[in-house]
Amino acid sequence: MSPPIEDAITILLVEPNPGDARLFSESFEDANIASRIYTVTDGEAALDFVHQRDEHADSPRPDMILLDFQLPDVDGADILSEFKSEPALRSIPVIVMTSSASEEDIARSYDLHANAYVQKPVEPDEFIELGRSFEDFWLTFVRLPRDRT
Repeated sequence: MSPPIEDAITILLVEPNPGDARLFSESFEDANIASRIYTVTDGEAALDFVHQRDEHADSPRPDMILLDFQLPDVDGADILSEFKSEPALRSIPVIVMTSSASEEDIARSYDLHANAYVQKPVEPDEFIELGRSFEDFWLTFVRLPRDRT
């Protein structure tokens, strides 16, 4: 069950692949998840968004970050490390969503305090299933911190 629209969560999706970003957004729509999804395509834009800098000065602070490790400019692990090293950002759940199944990447994510590691689906139907699973766990059972500013 999705939260009421006034309780919609703000999600920052850090995803360089426009097709994957579209599939993710559509999967949340199909699952009727009450969310506002903001998408950036690289690490620097993610940092600007969470720090509300430049063109993101009026952006809301995200309630959750979905982070691809395979970014074009800055390594996703470095972005995760920065998110989790700053007290003002530390409480924002970061879910690493990437195509890698490497045990090294998984271990590195958790070493850097990722809240979860999810291997990206391959098929569009799997994205829909992921959206529903995401809603079931993260939005139904998990309580997210609010008003961290």
